[in-house]
Amino acid sequence: MSLLEIRNLSIHFVSHKQDIAAVNGVDLTIEKGKTMGLVGETGAGKTTTALGILNLIQKPQGRFLSGEIIYKGRDLLKLSEDEMRKVRGKEISMIFQDPMTALNPILPVGEQIAEVIRLHEKCSDAEAEKKSLQMLEMVGIRAERSGEYPHQFSGGMKQRVVIAIALACNPSFLIADEPTTALDVTIQAQVLEMMADLRNRFGTSMLLITHDLGIVAENCDDVAIMYAGEIIEIGTLERIFHNPKHPYTLGLFGSIPSLDKDEDRLHPIPGLMPDPAALPRGCKFHERCDRACEACSELIQELVEIEPGHKVRCHRVVKGEI
Repeated sequence: MSLLEIRNLSIHFVSHKQDIAAVNGVDLTIEKGKTMGLVGETGAGKTTTALGILNLIQKPQGRFLSGEIIYKGRDLLKLSEDEMRKVRGKEISMIFQDPMTALNPILPVGEQIAEVIRLHEKCSDAEAEKKSLQMLEMVGIRAERSGEYPHQFSGGMKQRVVIAIALACNPSFLIADEPTTALDVTIQAQVLEMMADLRNRFGTSMLLITHDLGIVAENCDDVAIMYAGEIIEIGTLERIFHNPKHPYTLGLFGSIPSLDKDEDRLHPIPGLMPDPAALPRGCKFHERCDRACEACSELIQELVEIEPGHKVRCHRVVKGEI
């Protein structure tokens, strides 16, 4: 049963000089109680997609050119701002990439958690404060530190506070935007373990945005690979990891060190992500692809199901040439 369904979502940032195509016709379905991993390089459009779900795209430059975001039977893009405020934090929460900029530097962390609880739940100040202390304890921070300010916490602790804010009202859907990028390996493992525990406890569905395939392997049920604002491959975790097909997906796996293979060097993907203000014709990846054919530079390939639960956007894969 799907909890959130994104259909043909396109988001552009328009100025008098250029039109930046950040997200182009994205389709995603996130099942109830499942975790979808959204993977891609910096600039692929992952964060813009997440902000689009919460209708937090900066306006007037940011524009929804097309699409629907269906959550529990309602199109979020058709809700008023007042209606969206009731959804944000209560129904759908987001763990932002940089905890320092996500927190208010002049408010104690306990007050920032209590603020969300007071906004969405009918309770007294005392009840909100009590629950905020419980949330701090839940994410591994002593309750007596609730009166301290963000600058008094380490990066890992600040990320825990952001997670406590995101989960304070038991949301049905959680967006985690690279929640461990700024953390060291030990704290990364602790934060991911804590998120998995809380997700299991509350039955929360999740969209996990990352560029780390190791994190995806440990935490996700389904995987979507994003490139230049498009989903180029999508499927179950097993399908993507055991039978990757798109040359870009193969390139991502080829860039990861392996204990099973004796290789002297990794094989990084050549070149850079294309400029979203001047995307190439045809397949957006063809200029970096060592398997591109003439059709790749001319024709746009739609996502095609090549096996149950596995779709790919590639001419040569669809034709069976790869």
